[in-house]
Amino acid sequence: MLRTLLSPRMLGLHLLVIGVLVSFILLGRWQLGVFEESGKPQASVDPAPVAVETLSRVGTQIEGPAVGRRVTASGSYDAARQLLVADRRPDVAAPGGNVSRGEGYWVLTPLVLPDDTMVPVVRGWVPKADDPAIAVPAGQVTVSGRLRAPEGTDSVQRRAGGVPAGQVQTVSTAELINLWRGEKVRNGFVVAPTPGLTPVKVAPPVTGGTLTWRNLAYAANWWIFAGFAVFMWFHFVRDAVRSSSASKSPEVALEG
Repeated sequence: MLRTLLSPRMLGLHLLVIGVLVSFILLGRWQLGVFEESGKPQASVDPAPVAVETLSRVGTQIEGPAVGRRVTASGSYDAARQLLVADRRPDVAAPGGNVSRGEGYWVLTPLVLPDDTMVPVVRGWVPKADDPAIAVPAGQVTVSGRLRAPEGTDSVQRRAGGVPAGQVQTVSTAELINLWRGEKVRNGFVVAPTPGLTPVKVAPPVTGGTLTWRNLAYAANWWIFAGFAVFMWFHFVRDAVRSSSASKSPEVALEG
């Protein structure tokens, strides 16, 4: 039996099957990777900037496609209502709260628009609360940045005992309405760099991925083919062993 299994013909079959198995398994893994990648968020077309008033309104939720959009706004900053968002890194996607304790602050300043509504603007990042760079530009300004949806007040692990006056831990529209009483605050916030402050990184808009089930089916097909190759190999080997045994049986009988 061993001589049959190690014959040149059978060795060639073994090597062929191993090559087929490796190829089919890798092809299936590749199709599975394509399937998994298709479900991830994808960068969408980055449209031209629009006025913030068209996407952010008072008392209205920001629609998903608006998040990350480039916007412009003109008005004047209200320096008296400026806040610092504590425990933050210079990246909107970075976690806040206790996991970033002592990392720095976002500088959050309300921009008063011509219609007397306010849009919160994250002007940048500073490492310390007393950094002189947090000084508010005076007069009329025009800012350009990206719109973000408001953060939930429970989106970070808050400090025990809270933060000092003039600081918050999230950019929550609901919280800002209570802090800036009597003002009409537009929903969400704009991340717009101000000279002198470290810019806060913010990503362009993304769209949800669409799973390509066809690729998952392709992956299954390749692995089924691999199983079929093993099945055929087994039958070839079994038939070869049986044929070898049958050819030797008459010889054994004659010798007897």
